Amino acid sequence: MHTVAVLALDQVIPFDLSTPIEVFSRTRLPDGRPGYQVRVCAEHDEIDAGAFTLRPPWGLEGLLDADTIIVPGITDPTASLPPAVRDALRSAAADGTRIASICVGTFPLAATGLLDGLRVTTHWRAAGFLAATHPDIDVDPDVLYVDNGQFLTSAGAAAGMDLCLHMIRRDYGSAVAADVARLSVMPLEREGGQAQFIVHDHVPTPQGSELEALLAWLRENLARDLALVDIAERAGTSTRTLIRRFRDQTGTTPLQWLHRARIRQAQHLLETTEHSVERIGSQVGFGSPTTFRDRFKRTTGVTPQTYRRTFS
Repeated sequence: MHTVAVLALDQVIPFDLSTPIEVFSRTRLPDGRPGYQVRVCAEHDEIDAGAFTLRPPWGLEGLLDADTIIVPGITDPTASLPPAVRDALRSAAADGTRIASICVGTFPLAATGLLDGLRVTTHWRAAGFLAATHPDIDVDPDVLYVDNGQFLTSAGAAAGMDLCLHMIRRDYGSAVAADVARLSVMPLEREGGQAQFIVHDHVPTPQGSELEALLAWLRENLARDLALVDIAERAGTSTRTLIRRFRDQTGTTPLQWLHRARIRQAQHLLETTEHSVERIGSQVGFGSPTTFRDRFKRTTGVTPQTYRRTFS
């Protein structure tokens, strides 16, 4: 039987901890046998889990002969990884053990050095900080999970379920994974990635900058067919100077900023109105429904219709 060891660190996030326990414990093979033995392991006898104290039945020795180790997220992802835990994870990796993280569990896993040079993901709110603190890691903030073979990482908490189902499918096939998905009231594969969940009330505006008035004007004129020269004319400058100022003050180009603003407004309209997709595309300045659908999917990872079903 495949053994899954769930590592409980101090300040473990209960949802992240319980997800692999529940998903793997529910897995049954076609003949009714359990597919996994699940153990909860920790360095100490008692673990602070916020609302409660956890007493894991296994110490770090429970990681040694596990087939898979899961590293859930912790409340403070900047917390130092205990040397004994680091060494246990490195030793398991050297033996070929599969190791996966859930949400900000990518941070303690990254602290072992095992993810250096690999593409990974984590919760979108923490992705920038992960990239800054671990520059040797390629952080992809848009996907639900990344499978590097031996090392796997998932995005926010619910994406941990997607990752667990993916591993079950790897181990036992789609039919077994589909049964577990039905028990969990989850689709076996969710459409799109994290991008559909990343929401800004407004596209970021550098307060007090010389662009503030221009960006406010752009938000008020999203439906207009605006070219770069139109924006430069409004700003009273050349296109070259406009591009330079935008890059310096927003980190992007004028047209990229405008597209983001249009998509964010489209998300709002899809969530709060019953307007047709075609009408919404026109309201936010896209010349054709096809262009709108293509741009929306490239930005969010899903179609406007799927986004509306998910969030309206």
